[in-house]
Amino acid sequence: MTLSNSNSPLARREALDDRLEQLRRMIEIRFVEERIQKLFAEGHVRGSTHLASGQEGVSVGIARSIDPDDIVTCTYRGHGHALALGLTPAGVIGEICGRVIGCAGGVGGSMHLVEPAIGLLPTAAIIGAGLPIACGAALAARARGTDRVAVAIFGDGSANIGAFHESLNFAAIQKLPVVFVCENNLYGEYTRIQLSTPVEDIAIRAASYNMPGVIVDGQDADKVAEAMATAVARARRGEGPSLVEMKTYRYSGHSRSDPATYRPAGELDAWLKRDPIDIFAERLTAEKLLAARGLDSLKTEVREAVETATAEVLDSPAPELGEIMAHVGAYSAGGDQRHLFWSN
Repeated sequence: MTLSNSNSPLARREALDDRLEQLRRMIEIRFVEERIQKLFAEGHVRGSTHLASGQEGVSVGIARSIDPDDIVTCTYRGHGHALALGLTPAGVIGEICGRVIGCAGGVGGSMHLVEPAIGLLPTAAIIGAGLPIACGAALAARARGTDRVAVAIFGDGSANIGAFHESLNFAAIQKLPVVFVCENNLYGEYTRIQLSTPVEDIAIRAASYNMPGVIVDGQDADKVAEAMATAVARARRGEGPSLVEMKTYRYSGHSRSDPATYRPAGELDAWLKRDPIDIFAERLTAEKLLAARGLDSLKTEVREAVETATAEVLDSPAPELGEIMAHVGAYSAGGDQRHLFWSN
């Protein structure tokens, strides 16, 4: 059994030091996303789901370049990031299926994954919501005298809203230890970028806030990790924020019911030729770390592990109705905690 199969998110995170494990994690993300789509079709998932197949290089590249106690905020398209950071397939699939085995006990669902032990704050369904939250986390790290870095992951559509500009402006003025990561997959929901954004490269907007703006090939996990390492080191040294734009692509539509018929003919095929898993596997083969048929064997192993995790999830019960009232509270002006909801 590899460390990737461990039930410990922290152990899974530490396993990413190994290059074969990085490949395995990308394959795991791909197969978990495929299984989630099937689970939805089978009636096990309520609500919507937003898959990120094709963007695995970004997720793993980011995870291997930051520390487990660094803070990460990301969007509703965050299954891959959660798995890369260390959440287990059962923890992710269980949450999406609304089972107690899920990372939030089954009450958060597809768009609200969380694991404090590896720095993952609750993922946000609101476009761009994670950017100001990451600024707050970075400000808190500074106030506490730690060297923690906050990473805000968002899509290209978020770069056109007020929270983006306000967050970058505030982070620059305060020289906060935060890295803004734009996953530019060319589409903001159903709208192609040139129909909503007057610039081709989001990274050039960094100049307006006097911070580095870097464009990265998001299909290459090594290039992602290299760019992130530079930005993270800069933040830790107290030199302020960076904007890192990952050029990537999602193979599926915006959500589980979107066939993406609005895409130009041949666009998907062109991106499939630069699949992040294939790019990384070819590199490991050249480095003599992966046997000639090693990718096929690895895929078989991972698919079996994902199926095992899925069976474990489907055997897990749904949370009791009363759980909707758990972990909900308020503070009075005096600072003492008062529960908003309780049972007699």
